[in-house]
Amino acid sequence: MNLENFTIKTAHEGLIKKQFSCEELTRAYLDKIKQENATYNAFLSLTEELALTQAKKIDEKIAARENIGSLGGIPIAIKDNILVEGYKATAGSKILEKYTATYDATVVEKLKKSGAVILGKTNLDEFAMGSSTENSAFGPAKNPLDITRVTGGSSGGSAATIAANQSIVALGSDTGGSIRQPASFCGIIGFKPSYGMVSRYGLIAMASSLDQIGTLTKTVDDAKLVFNTIKGKDILDSTTIDSSSIKSSTSGFKNLRVGIPKEYFGEGIDSRVKELVEKAIKNFEKIGAKITETTLPLTEYSLAVYYIIMPAEASANLARYDGVKYGYRPKALPTGRQADQPGAGSSLLDHYLTVRAQGFGSETRRRIMLGTYVLSAGYYEAYYGKAQRIRELIKKEFEKVFSPSANGFDILLTPTSPTTAFKIGEKTDPLSMYLSDIYTIPANLAGLPAISIPCGKIDNLPAGLQIIGPQFKDDLVLEVAQMYQQVA
Repeated sequence: MNLENFTIKTAHEGLIKKQFSCEELTRAYLDKIKQENATYNAFLSLTEELALTQAKKIDEKIAARENIGSLGGIPIAIKDNILVEGYKATAGSKILEKYTATYDATVVEKLKKSGAVILGKTNLDEFAMGSSTENSAFGPAKNPLDITRVTGGSSGGSAATIAANQSIVALGSDTGGSIRQPASFCGIIGFKPSYGMVSRYGLIAMASSLDQIGTLTKTVDDAKLVFNTIKGKDILDSTTIDSSSIKSSTSGFKNLRVGIPKEYFGEGIDSRVKELVEKAIKNFEKIGAKITETTLPLTEYSLAVYYIIMPAEASANLARYDGVKYGYRPKALPTGRQADQPGAGSSLLDHYLTVRAQGFGSETRRRIMLGTYVLSAGYYEAYYGKAQRIRELIKKEFEKVFSPSANGFDILLTPTSPTTAFKIGEKTDPLSMYLSDIYTIPANLAGLPAISIPCGKIDNLPAGLQIIGPQFKDDLVLEVAQMYQQVA
């Protein structure tokens, strides 16, 4: 069975025509994962029993000539910060190494109802904090196109599963580029919906005002199918909206108004990546789109704003991991007493400090400390308060550039990342790592839909073109990406 050829559409046709059973398809993917995971380290755990049970149900439906739906029997991988009931959810951290989810995330519940087959949980930077998946407590994921290079992050494991043909679809989370950047590095499609389009219930929180669940796929068609399945209002997530009344289609490339923000093509971008993206933009022009340079001057502040707001929210969200209610618990504390006896012969503070020092990795500790600092008395207004005000200005700047009343743009085109995939261990300086997300972060700050699609290769390593749309115009972004993928 040639797994390279499978998309949702081709796998669905094969199942309906009984060219293979769902169980055969599922076992083929599970066997491939088992054979290759020592090489790519894309999966942290398999949900094999669940997958085979789901596959059997699909085969029974097909035998009974029942409609299985477009996602029925489709193998899918889930990032390991999204809960699947009865299975581990580590978030890539030692502190949650033994945690088992007691309920399904809303997106997982919807996928189960659609008949999708869940193969397992994928590797990620600890608590989704990173741009390379090197920060995982369980070792880095490796890029299937070149195993000496990173997959990108934090959804690197999910991206690697698609690039390695270990699943047809994968879910990831995107806080500052964590779906789009690994998609760019691995040469696949990575879609981040608008904030509020997809429920975050059951996603282990990192930065709640920025996190968003999205898809990693081989085609835009597949991204659209999965997005339409998982989107929608959820009473368990008050930030979600009812998108059923939102209309955002285009009649085609002709007269499509495309903005090119000059700030995304300045200092720091690899000249070869810039050349590929500019070539992709010319393709848009050739098929009828109206291309105009524009400016987003506040873009230069996005990285600084993000690395104040995100650590602040992460500091608050990760405060719950104290080794008392749940999570990692060391065998003994520095005093020599047993860790399951907090307060006996030592302070509770000693217990907390030991648990968190041993349970969290260095990057997570760095961000917790930074976030705690900017939220502390005397610094809150100078840093966090100011960052939130600038974030609002960034959002308004995007609204202005997209405004129909001001004859604004339908979409913006930018590079996804300033470089192609770098070597594992190459970026030891945190700032140089953070700069990997410089073009993806603004969309998160403004809550906009954005997608990364491949636009060429440099020395056999892919580069990505990013399409950004107005808030809640997710269908428009997907439609434009579909048209571009067909033409390109």
